Amino acid sequence: MAKYSEEFKIRLVTEYLEGNIGYGSLAKKYNMGSQTSIREWVNIYKSQGMDGLKRRKTKKEYSVQFKMDTIQFMLNTGASYLETAVHFNLNNPSLIIRWMKEFHEQGVEGLILKPKGRSSVFYV
Repeated sequence: MAKYSEEFKIRLVTEYLEGNIGYGSLAKKYNMGSQTSIREWVNIYKSQGMDGLKRRKTKKEYSVQFKMDTIQFMLNTGASYLETAVHFNLNNPSLIIRWMKEFHEQGVEGLILKPKGRSSVFYV
């Protein structure tokens, strides 16, 4: 389950964009530990609109090439995770963090989608 609802995100983004309150004040007002999420939501809203704030119903699978393009963009431009997410229309910068970690630890092999669940291999 998502930590914050779509309605909550929209309320905070709207409140920020109305210009009466900053990120830090909003975080305090709604007892959030950090203003980072609000900043991400505002930037994603600015680039993708309401769709960017919606939780996806199904997990999207990204190709190894897409992941590599994302990583190369960051490495070549020095863009932040958030800037990279906005550039590639991703609504979750933490995906890129995970891809980068896997790439640094295992190279391209770390970006290959691994099957979930039980393996079809049986051990005797």
